[in-house]
Amino acid sequence: MNTEKKLLTPLITGRLELSNRVVMAPMNRRRALNGVPGDSAALYFGQRAGAGLIITDNTAVAPNGIGYMGTPGIYNRAQIDGWKRVADEVHARGGRIFMQLVHAGRIGHYLNNEGQQPLIAPSAVTAAGLMRTAGEIHLPISEPVEASVADVRRLIDEHIHGAINAIEAGFDGVEIHCAHGFLPEQFLHPHTNRRTDAYGGSIAARSRFLLEIVEGTVAAIGKERTGIRLSPFVKLNDLPDYAEEAETHRYMVDALQEMGILYIHLSDQGPVGHGKIPEAYIRDLRRRYDGLIILAGGCTAETAEMALQAGLADLIAFGKPYIANPDLTERFRLGIPLAAGDPDTYYQGGDGGYTDYPSADLSRGLTFGANTTADCR
Repeated sequence: MNTEKKLLTPLITGRLELSNRVVMAPMNRRRALNGVPGDSAALYFGQRAGAGLIITDNTAVAPNGIGYMGTPGIYNRAQIDGWKRVADEVHARGGRIFMQLVHAGRIGHYLNNEGQQPLIAPSAVTAAGLMRTAGEIHLPISEPVEASVADVRRLIDEHIHGAINAIEAGFDGVEIHCAHGFLPEQFLHPHTNRRTDAYGGSIAARSRFLLEIVEGTVAAIGKERTGIRLSPFVKLNDLPDYAEEAETHRYMVDALQEMGILYIHLSDQGPVGHGKIPEAYIRDLRRRYDGLIILAGGCTAETAEMALQAGLADLIAFGKPYIANPDLTERFRLGIPLAAGDPDTYYQGGDGGYTDYPSADLSRGLTFGANTTADCR
């Protein structure tokens, strides 16, 4: 095993130069009024520009795909302009930033969608659970309408247009969200996709929606600006196990390899009890795919380093640690313990619990790899 530390070393590939291998994972902090990121968002992401790469909040590509109240969007001019302030601030501080594109599909409530548009999904299969709406009222997730063939084509185009808008806003690239039970994964999964047309039935047909999004995005903005997030074997948003899951992901990864996209971002939810991605799957992914692999899921500096040294990933994403530690990479560099965040403000609120976490006293150095309690695989 290579004994030289990797986590804080640069990574240079093609047109992307990263100052370290730490990624700020996408987290929907749900503070966008009318889907527009405000000045506080520019400050929030700018404070965290020390990450090698920032990936933004889930960002809706369409007014009927918002899902959660306060989710930002990238489908109108005001949103593009708001995100441009964010990208400019991160770049001014020397950072790199990708936008995560999302359509929530059957997850959400129509009251949270722009114009109270109904939820839309591959099939009319309602998800279990409650959704927060205005006035702190929690209501059962709405029943979705089944997408027509014309709807499917429009949904694909909305993802591609979202990618174009992100580049116009100055972003370095986009990440297509095909994880956590949102729309692209709903098409992949036989529980939520009961279609009998070209977008349902076989593995190839169920994968077609996602792969056409990726293909169109690559054509529009370039493969070197395109990444994807996957969560194989993870059970979120009312998706059960299914027999063809491993085979489905092998088929999809082989297609992504042919397209040559920049990265695959794996979201492991084992540390929070929603499903662990087996190491055997990650090693098989390595054999099938020669782009970058980002690994997220409960990592610490020490377990991240172990994953890098073991060849399981090229970059490691950190989510909640970035909420209360805007200077996370410097804390890792100097071994300064991490601050704790306030869970009550993780997904709602104003600037409190968002932009008001201070940086540490960086004159206090301890040992690289402090706070090592979790497995990041």
